[in-house]
Amino acid sequence: MQKIFIPFSILLLFISRFSFFQPRIPNETFFSELPKGKDSVIVGAARFDQYLPLLKGKSVAIFANQTTVVGGKHLVDLLKEKGVSIKKIFSPEHGFRGTADAGEKVNSSIDAGTGIQIISLYGEHKMPSAEELSDVDIMIFDIQDVGVRFYTYISSLEYFLASAIENNKPVILLDRPNPNADYVDGPVLNKKFKSFVGMQSIPVVYGMTLGEYAKMLLGEKWIDDGIMQKNDWPMGLKKKFQLTVVPCSNYTHATKYILPVKPSPNLPDIQSVYAYPTTCFFEGTVLSEGRGTEEPFRLFGHPSLPNTLKSFTPKSVEGAKNPKLLNETCYGWEISGSPDEVKKKVGGKIQLKWIIDAYKLFPDKDKFFLANGYFNKLAGNDELMQQIKSGQSETSIRKSWQNDLQNFKLIRKKYLIYP
Repeated sequence: MQKIFIPFSILLLFISRFSFFQPRIPNETFFSELPKGKDSVIVGAARFDQYLPLLKGKSVAIFANQTTVVGGKHLVDLLKEKGVSIKKIFSPEHGFRGTADAGEKVNSSIDAGTGIQIISLYGEHKMPSAEELSDVDIMIFDIQDVGVRFYTYISSLEYFLASAIENNKPVILLDRPNPNADYVDGPVLNKKFKSFVGMQSIPVVYGMTLGEYAKMLLGEKWIDDGIMQKNDWPMGLKKKFQLTVVPCSNYTHATKYILPVKPSPNLPDIQSVYAYPTTCFFEGTVLSEGRGTEEPFRLFGHPSLPNTLKSFTPKSVEGAKNPKLLNETCYGWEISGSPDEVKKKVGGKIQLKWIIDAYKLFPDKDKFFLANGYFNKLAGNDELMQQIKSGQSETSIRKSWQNDLQNFKLIRKKYLIYP
């Protein structure tokens, strides 16, 4: 038999084009999945046996974005392949593909891949309407959260649940790990400062998955006083409401979980996710929080700070088209290192020292905090700003949180699914 010779260079080209070395989804550039094995985390969406029987013969609406994936494939596509009838896709802040800037208006559209209508639930329209749910039997919520109060996906979840109750539609929540679930910290929100970046009296880092948080919203009757502002739901609908949480497998709050897809444009790696609970506070100041750089939420600074500090220049990029201090050289701090190193620097708490140090070094202190009061919305009170201005120590500020944190932990404990 004649032997066929294939040049090694051609063989390598063939492997690179057609093998498993191909990237599975665009957003995996910065994240990597944990090794697959018997002890690896299995997200709720991957446990089809737990919820596919509930979808048989049903018309489905799904709340989803670019993180709604199983094994590198979007759950919408997988469910379509399995014969599930998906009528509507609802999307949160940053849109269905997760590329819009923070706060950017996202229009409703049609998904090119499936032809399914996408309805944005951000901006003025936060809650599915009765008309949008008229042809829907059951609602699915599946999205990757990062466990921080001012990350708006938990606000979207609350509106989604309220709409489901009001329209008498059951909800299946497909749970995913919280990468910041191993601690609880920060000031607990005062309801006077309620907004879409903080709707309930929870701390900045609340240590719960979305499945656990949804159970708490319902169990504590927080939705009643939050969105609907009713003492009772019409015709006893709340008593009939069915929430099914499909939990993760092989997961605890101490599990190290590296997200397979970046949850939003300016959280491009797990280091930024770890730093975000602290550095997002700089959104309420005149300092850049690193948007428009390769290290958003791991770089923060301002042109007026000492030029001996770390320098960086925000640029216009996808997901940060017009960042704060665009094209201006800033001086400040960088939270660098591997995931483990950054996690160690964060230390399982809000790092007030960075905010305090930035304020102390800023020359015009009257202009440090934005005049629109956004810092107070992020903090959930007006006390933190005054504590920083008055020169209180980090220890003193943290002490003022403790009673509220302990009370929250007692509530939280009732709804935990995972050890």
